[in-house]
Amino acid sequence: MERVSVVSTNVRSVGYDKSSSILEIEFKSGSIYQYFAVPEKEYQGLMNAVSKGRYLNQNIKDSYRYIQVN
Repeated sequence: MERVSVVSTNVRSVGYDKSSSILEIEFKSGSIYQYFAVPEKEYQGLMNAVSKGRYLNQNIKDSYRYIQVN
């Protein structure tokens, strides 16, 4: 999945596959997580958030199933 770099203290890049509703987050630690069944509005909310890490923690992390892929 192609990701785009973001300005964040914890998140390095974000990708979203609209057809499968998978959100992929690469953290500055090098870990990569995929979140499943994430609506596009959540992706847009994340990308527009002043704090990507805070948005991720408050709106996505505990709301959607995820796996660590790296």
